[in-house]
Amino acid sequence: MSDTLKYDICDVAIIGGGPSGLAAATTLKKSGVERVVVLDRESVAGGVPRHCGHPPFGIVEYKRILSGPSYAKKIVKTAITAGVDIWLKTTVTSLGNEGRLTLISPDGPGALEANRVLIATGARETPRSARMISGQRPLGIYNTGALQSMIYLKKRVPFHRPLVVGTEIVSFSALFTCRKAGITPVALVEENKKTSVMWPIGYGTRLFGIPLLMNTSILSIQGHERVEMVKLSDKDGNEKDINCDGVLFTGQFIPESSLVRMSHLHINQITGEPIVDKYGRCSDPSYYAAGNVLFNPVKVAGKCWRAGQATAQWIVKDLMGTAKRKI
Repeated sequence: MSDTLKYDICDVAIIGGGPSGLAAATTLKKSGVERVVVLDRESVAGGVPRHCGHPPFGIVEYKRILSGPSYAKKIVKTAITAGVDIWLKTTVTSLGNEGRLTLISPDGPGALEANRVLIATGARETPRSARMISGQRPLGIYNTGALQSMIYLKKRVPFHRPLVVGTEIVSFSALFTCRKAGITPVALVEENKKTSVMWPIGYGTRLFGIPLLMNTSILSIQGHERVEMVKLSDKDGNEKDINCDGVLFTGQFIPESSLVRMSHLHINQITGEPIVDKYGRCSDPSYYAAGNVLFNPVKVAGKCWRAGQATAQWIVKDLMGTAKRKI
């Protein structure tokens, strides 16, 4: 594994070192593809599971129950053992025609040409700005990914009594992270009359003793240096102030497709995902996409792993000239 930018030509370049990207890379190498390069902008590969300190991960891939960090290390080791070349601290800045990529790393700008490129950049949670929530801009406003990174990677606790927004599966992950860090949320807020998932949200709020406020939305966030209070409103328009020292936004995932948006590839203007055929192939047939960058209810790591494997098998057929060229 190398964190030094290389100027080269490869058979397949994979953008993103999470479960989908590493599964695809491992599958490609095991299928006989000679040069497979994974490009990851982080200093450590493994994707989101690196900062998910809870189980269960690895059931599909390794028939074992692992924590997120242990799982991330294992999928990286699996890829390296298969012969995958992982370039860390390497950010792809543009997608060019026929697999031409421009890159930037601590060593400066560079370029990589690949016969095929797999986009496996995943998804991200919708931030406060996109949720159109007014108020002041104090410290203490995070999403789940940022919180888990703070707790598990940086060993820092950003707040102690936050208001948690959302009732998706990732919201339970956020509650688990809070509990492990000694953080006590003041409430869990859902703007709809039903939770996004029936389980494990109800179980989690009862287990952790956290009030669940349904049909409730945030009107504004108040505070000077840090969050001090959030103004809420229920379905009948009744307003309520709740004291807290942070706000944790969870869920409402959107594809991490900023590279695609700036490229020549066709994109779904509604969902933001790259448009692909049934093989995962983009409008430029040199490019493929897999995993959570394709708009769906967010897939857990095991499903992303399988998606990466499946798309890699199509790429192998494509390189061998046996894949169908038209839909």
